[in-house]
Amino acid sequence: MSNETATLPVEAKARSGAFGEFWHYFSMNHGAVLGLIVFVLLVLVAIFAPLIAPHLPNEQYRDALLTPPMWHEGGKSTFILGTDAVGRDMLSRLIYGARYSLFIGLVVVVFSLTSGIILGVLAGYFRGWVDTLIMRVMDIILAFPSLLLALVLVAILGPGLFNAMLAIAVVLQPHFARLTRAAVMAEKNREYVISAKVAGAGHLRLMAVTILPNCLAPLIVQATLSFSNAILEAAALGFLGMGAQPPTPEWGTMLAAAREFILRAPWVVTYPGLAILITVLAINLIGDGLRDAFDPKLKRS
Repeated sequence: MSNETATLPVEAKARSGAFGEFWHYFSMNHGAVLGLIVFVLLVLVAIFAPLIAPHLPNEQYRDALLTPPMWHEGGKSTFILGTDAVGRDMLSRLIYGARYSLFIGLVVVVFSLTSGIILGVLAGYFRGWVDTLIMRVMDIILAFPSLLLALVLVAILGPGLFNAMLAIAVVLQPHFARLTRAAVMAEKNREYVISAKVAGAGHLRLMAVTILPNCLAPLIVQATLSFSNAILEAAALGFLGMGAQPPTPEWGTMLAAAREFILRAPWVVTYPGLAILITVLAINLIGDGLRDAFDPKLKRS
């Protein structure tokens, strides 16, 4: 009992030391820290949207159609960023839109990461015809432009937010599968894997417990970059009318509904575009910081 309790502080120190080293290299990338701050703020805005938003996202004010932002001539203090063509508050719709965009990115990454890891581990571990079959399917998916393939899949499945997320996940899945396969092939012949195999570990334990944890670093970086790609793809599908459908306050759908007013009321196009730009840029900066922190070749002395 005393030996077990003695090892607990050692394990805690090891974990804190590993996190301290990770944060040291991550924080050296000031852009990544800034991106992390912006992303945390976006998450907080999405979580507390009902408390922050001054109006309901779909509430219409017929006496305030295309009202400019409050600092422009004719603006109103009750509509800080103005209103759209049917009198809905732009700020409230942007705040609620953060929920949809972050939800889309999370669902797409979880689905594509999970399925990609399963396929990549199977291909890299068993090789042979299993590897050939899985990788040829992944190559076929990668042969198509991502947005075009997602558009075709949504056209087959039918317009809608869920179908758009499913199509984007299918498009992003090969990146995780190929990355996992390469990492598993590099790890499967190492000494610790051979020792576990000699000790009697089965295939499932070797793949899931022994090999996979040592392949997660590049997958985390890829997941971060895929998160931003998912938001962009969803916004593009929404702009084309194949993603989230009106009156859903999704940023791409907001852009599609506002494009005919781009000259008369530029704010209805500018602010959703800026929201997409800031979110994607913040996530990409975080991805760069994670790459620096996880890749020993890029770590600064």
